[in-house]
Amino acid sequence: MDSICSERVFGRRPALFVILLLFAGCQLTCSFAAPAKDDRSGVYAPWPQGPPTDAGFFPLAVWLQSPANAEKYRQAGINTFVGLWRGPTEDQLKTLEKAGMRLICSQNAVGLKHLTNSTIIGWMHGDEPDNAQALEKGSGYGPPIAPEKIVADYHRLQSADQSRPVLLNLGQGVAWDRWHGRGVRTNHPEDYPEYMRGGDIISFDIYPANHDHSDVAGQLWYVARGVERLMQWGAGKKVVWNCIECTTIHNARLKPTPHQVRAEVWMSLIHGSRGLIYFVHQFAPTFREAALLDDPEMLSAVAALNRQITQLAPVLNQTGPGESIQVTTDNAEVPVAALARRHQGSLYLFAVSMRNGSAKATFKIPSITGDRPVLVIGEDRSLTLHEGTFNDAFAPWLVHLYRIGLPSEGSAP
Repeated sequence: MDSICSERVFGRRPALFVILLLFAGCQLTCSFAAPAKDDRSGVYAPWPQGPPTDAGFFPLAVWLQSPANAEKYRQAGINTFVGLWRGPTEDQLKTLEKAGMRLICSQNAVGLKHLTNSTIIGWMHGDEPDNAQALEKGSGYGPPIAPEKIVADYHRLQSADQSRPVLLNLGQGVAWDRWHGRGVRTNHPEDYPEYMRGGDIISFDIYPANHDHSDVAGQLWYVARGVERLMQWGAGKKVVWNCIECTTIHNARLKPTPHQVRAEVWMSLIHGSRGLIYFVHQFAPTFREAALLDDPEMLSAVAALNRQITQLAPVLNQTGPGESIQVTTDNAEVPVAALARRHQGSLYLFAVSMRNGSAKATFKIPSITGDRPVLVIGEDRSLTLHEGTFNDAFAPWLVHLYRIGLPSEGSAP
């Protein structure tokens, strides 16, 4: 595994319309009330044994890690394992259950023996079938696995257990058409809607901070582009997740910074991702399976991100349309993407600079009149919303999260 907008954030346009996010009046630290009893509502409602549907659970996962490290990952805010080496085994399940960790794994004989085990919340449908596949005996690469085979295998997994979703992870061709790793299917994005018929949760991976191709290297917005494409191709019928880089992976010269990881995470969430999978392996200069756990600076940053996402989960887990706002910037080369919704008397607005440049953004919220304070979450500062408009500065790849208290229903604006 190596926009919901009227104007796409990937072009040169300075404006975009976004979905609004509103949540209950809470303090700047976002201390939400305890989640309601799981009533199988929300995007995971179709699967009785799928991911928890209570408002306080947002899937934060690691890819193919040893259950022996489950407690360390739990302390960093991880709540899900995706994939297990030659698993699941009985011992692996016991270890993850003891740590309170959820699991998406292969549908092997052991997994099928535990259909009532709430630890298992989904089935893994392989990894990157859209890439060129290695031939036997190291004799090169053949074509990708055909979408129709992926769909047939999906139906086989479904027939064994329909109570859990099937997760299909795709490669970087989701976001980058010129990805040569697709072999004979390079520059064929039309394959992807067909692949998406082979899963319920569709994820993908691209790692711009680590990338060595000039098209992608340092262009963090490719992460958001892939999420947006999956949202469009799925037409609202698929749950979208995505992978996040946080180690050197194969590139011993480059490693994402905490600032870049934060930008990629919030780009993903703003564009509709419903779950994050951190890729924590390192292959160069030496192999380390759990490289994130050996990197105190990045581990601390990822843990802080996970805490914030979990605090904001009742906002991020909302479904359905919200109010539209308009975002413009004074630098046409630096669009700002944003997401916002209403809920219980507050408006939460999450925004991120989509380019490696600086800009001043103007947010216009037509439904709000008068002057209101705008709290900037986690930054110990506030702004003023005047007649539905406020401004803020964005440095390269910068994230700002806002909360605006709204007048009580029926009261004067």
